[in-house]
Amino acid sequence: MACSASDLAPLLSATINSTQAATYLCSQFTSIANQLSDTTYAVNNTYLLFSAYLVFAMQLGFAMLCAGSVRAKNTMNIMLTNVLDAAAGGLSYYLFGYAFAFGFPSNGFIGRHFFGLRDFPSSQADYSFFLYQWAFAIAAAGITSGSIAERTQFVAYLIYSTFLTGFVYPVVSHWFWSGDGWASPVKSDNNLLFGSGAIDFAGSGVVHMVGGIAGLWGALIEGPRIGRFDRSGRSVALRGHSASLVVLGSFLLWFGWYGFNPGSFLTILKSYGQSGGYYGQWSAVGRTAVTTTLAGCTAALTTLFGKRLLVGHWNVIDVCNGLLGGFAAITAGCSVVEPWAAIICGFVASWVLIGCNKLAEKLKYDDPLEAAQLHGGCGTWGLLFTGLFAKEAYVNEVYPNKAGRAYGLFMGGGGKLLAAQIIQILVISGWVTATMGPLFYGLNKLKLLRISSEDEMAGMDMTRHGGFAYAYNDEDDPSGKPPSFLMRRVEPTNETTPDQNSPVISV
Repeated sequence: MACSASDLAPLLSATINSTQAATYLCSQFTSIANQLSDTTYAVNNTYLLFSAYLVFAMQLGFAMLCAGSVRAKNTMNIMLTNVLDAAAGGLSYYLFGYAFAFGFPSNGFIGRHFFGLRDFPSSQADYSFFLYQWAFAIAAAGITSGSIAERTQFVAYLIYSTFLTGFVYPVVSHWFWSGDGWASPVKSDNNLLFGSGAIDFAGSGVVHMVGGIAGLWGALIEGPRIGRFDRSGRSVALRGHSASLVVLGSFLLWFGWYGFNPGSFLTILKSYGQSGGYYGQWSAVGRTAVTTTLAGCTAALTTLFGKRLLVGHWNVIDVCNGLLGGFAAITAGCSVVEPWAAIICGFVASWVLIGCNKLAEKLKYDDPLEAAQLHGGCGTWGLLFTGLFAKEAYVNEVYPNKAGRAYGLFMGGGGKLLAAQIIQILVISGWVTATMGPLFYGLNKLKLLRISSEDEMAGMDMTRHGGFAYAYNDEDDPSGKPPSFLMRRVEPTNETTPDQNSPVISV
């Protein structure tokens, strides 16, 4: 809104002091315009902060999922690594990561400003944006921790988490999300890869593939857990100790995904076309939440019935992993596809996960949380899916900086976007392999990666963290309770039937 006293004065010629009246009116209009502008900034920053809180809440979901998926003797260890991912990732992303990812002006490979948030905020980014991007960075590190669970030294977690969040992940996010990135669809000079850039709206590649491939190399170099495969090479299930934690963690991740995907718009007060209509970016935010939901639901149901046909029973752990696989896949194209296409995405993602798990079993690859298969495999499918099903109208709404942008192959947009998506898959795979592979290899050579076989058999909670996560008994309780009320852990015995007259209650 612009106002000039010289423009208003002729309209107020009948007034005794038209110039003074015009000046006063313009000052009021300007004040209103400034207040509206301030309100827009406040609403958009509040929306982004709320989305950041949702994404950060996913760490609780990761922690519960990881804890439920490992054996009880390693619960405290895996919970501590999840805390470490957030804490170490926070400092490394503050000092280096954000600058490498979004420090502008920069080159196409890596950012070079805002180290330690120096000269921050700016007209293009506020603290809420930093917090949101940090939450994404630690999500990638959390994915990797699941792949190498139950056998990794604590110091290795600290080193890889800092390196991943401070360097490896930020470089990838610079390539595809920064205004200077060489493959970014929002590149400021509009010199886009294949005329479109690679569309990875919320991070099927940037977050999920990075974390999944890093975990893949860590698990490959460490080798499987003791007992995971017998001497003949057959797979032996080392089941997690709590399906309840897995389900609760999955629901928390589902909840957090509504900040992960819809929140990636970064703003909500933006109209598409003329102002005053019912349709705008707020509608695109809602559509993105719907596509996210449908992909996850479809993948969960497909996994439920698919595994029932394959193994003969209903498995809630498999269903939860299928649900998360659908979410990981739709993350790339959630904002640019129709809801019906999201159903296709989730259906295929379920079979991608099942296929990757079958392949991992044949190759004797051990991933306690199926993290590499879920995030790496389904994330890869998500990028390809976007190149096939991205709708022209939605692409132009979400990425309006270039007219005539390529869109999905199956939607009549040609193969340019799909080519850009394939390039993204290749470069992410190559970059993470070239950085995280040598890191894990070096840690292994220095004997800093895997714990000893004795510690692994006993469990890291007891050998590395001072005790079990659960109170199996209260024999050391000084409260003075009589022995008849002691609670003891169930241990394997050769007895066929317990003594029914025993005063000890087994749990």
